[in-house]
Amino acid sequence: MYFKLKENDPSRIFSTVLILFLVSTSVQAQKKNRNERYDDAYKKYVTAACPVEKDSIQHFVYFSKDRELIKGHPLLSNSMFKGAQIMYAWRDFEPEKGKYDFSILKQDYEYLKKYHKKLFLQLQDVTFNPKYKAVPDYLMTAEYDGGAVMQYNDDGSEGGWVAKRWNQKVRERFALLLKALGKEFDGKLEGVNLQETSIGIKDAGFSQVSYLAGLKENMLSLKKGFPTSTTMIYANFIPGEWLPWDDKGYLRGIYQYGEEIGVGLGGPDLMVTKRAQLNHALAMMHEGHYTVPLGIAVQDGNYIGETGDAVEDTKKKSHVNIVPLLHDFAKDFLKINYMFWSNQEPYFKTDVLSCFSK
Repeated sequence: MYFKLKENDPSRIFSTVLILFLVSTSVQAQKKNRNERYDDAYKKYVTAACPVEKDSIQHFVYFSKDRELIKGHPLLSNSMFKGAQIMYAWRDFEPEKGKYDFSILKQDYEYLKKYHKKLFLQLQDVTFNPKYKAVPDYLMTAEYDGGAVMQYNDDGSEGGWVAKRWNQKVRERFALLLKALGKEFDGKLEGVNLQETSIGIKDAGFSQVSYLAGLKENMLSLKKGFPTSTTMIYANFIPGEWLPWDDKGYLRGIYQYGEEIGVGLGGPDLMVTKRAQLNHALAMMHEGHYTVPLGIAVQDGNYIGETGDAVEDTKKKSHVNIVPLLHDFAKDFLKINYMFWSNQEPYFKTDVLSCFSK
């Protein structure tokens, strides 16, 4: 027998509220579980120990802008390292509009070549210090809408400058640089990577749509300029979304596009206990299936699970060498092809070299 509840029947109202509550609770629980799904992934690798055995991963030492430090560096005589990754600014290569100067790149390439080591170029169009700009001066004009814009940290302080990747005219100049670089160095360099996608800016001309289009256009220009050498972009965060809560497909789209056109993918920080990294770049690498190379950087601070310079803790008895953990996590969990180990001291000497020297 069927009974129809009256419109204002208290039992009907209670049942409806209860159902809505249970559904809402279930959705929130699923979101929480998804947000925390990789929190303990690193624990599988805590027993990893030195030495790090030679495997399929191509290991490079990252020198940031300190290119002079490659001279006489231990990597030159260590068979575990394939070469050096060095950062060069756009303005280093194009001091004047359309006039290119690759002399410092050539010097470093030739020096490493003498020791049978490779050079991996990190091309800088962004800085993390407000005193420095990576783009040429000619771009900082009205013709290019200023060319670059200030970045801001989470606390609102000035954090550096980033090229207006969302500006068509800026991208056209960047594409010409990549073409000129590739003409001279494609096949000679081990690879070229574009800097991270994460930015924090305030600009009237910015939009998520134009930014994503700009990133993809730069990726395609990179691949066209370097069809032989490895190409890669550090795709870590995209403004306008936050995974897994607010997934608009931005970051996922960059990874899909890289796989589509043959540009490798990676991230600038291997931070295995940080939820932000675990839910963004690290999740993209772990969950995807790629034919393009994947790369991860162990940058300043990552040797103790942080980021930045102010992490001197080697005097503390609690310091633990996590290099074996980082290596095994990258190899097994991320399926990495390239690892870039920061030359940050004292960690490179005490932690990396001690594990990479048999």
